[in-house]
Amino acid sequence: MHDASSGPRRPSAVERWAPCVYFVIGQLGWFACVQSAAHDVPWIGVATAIVLVAVHLARVDRPLQEFKLLVSVVVMGAIWESVPVATGLLAYPNGTVLSGAAPYWILALWALFAAQFNTTFGWLKQRMPLASVLGAIVGPMSFHAGAALGAVRFVQPLPATLALAIGWTILMPALILFSRWWDGVH
Repeated sequence: MHDASSGPRRPSAVERWAPCVYFVIGQLGWFACVQSAAHDVPWIGVATAIVLVAVHLARVDRPLQEFKLLVSVVVMGAIWESVPVATGLLAYPNGTVLSGAAPYWILALWALFAAQFNTTFGWLKQRMPLASVLGAIVGPMSFHAGAALGAVRFVQPLPATLALAIGWTILMPALILFSRWWDGVH
């Protein structure tokens, strides 16, 4: 039992390791989505993401708040991901339901990504400029990794990379703001 007079409560080992665990699980989920899409079975990655997101929602303190974050991030992701497709910068070989729109498996990736904002990326909430810089670097890197695995094709490599970097410079801090509003974890 914690005695309030003894100072702040020390986080448990589970709490201390949760950001790392979420990062690893997020990367495994990303890999499952990208690899399954590259091999024309995107439903496998989507099913994996659904299970991981359901487990996340089942373990958070305020699932409704976290669900609002997930839905908002997925909607924003669907809009954003469709821009480079509609403008001819990127092409997805599998999983596209609507012409000019991002494939459905990308939405599963966005849900996995959203589950990391109040866990893995919580430390960025007070570091918005760093969130922009990381977005500008890591956003395009993720797409290039997906392209190397065959899940996406850069139709116009340089313009696509620049557009992704600019977009992620804005997106990452915007998504961090969403996670401030809808934090079901803390």
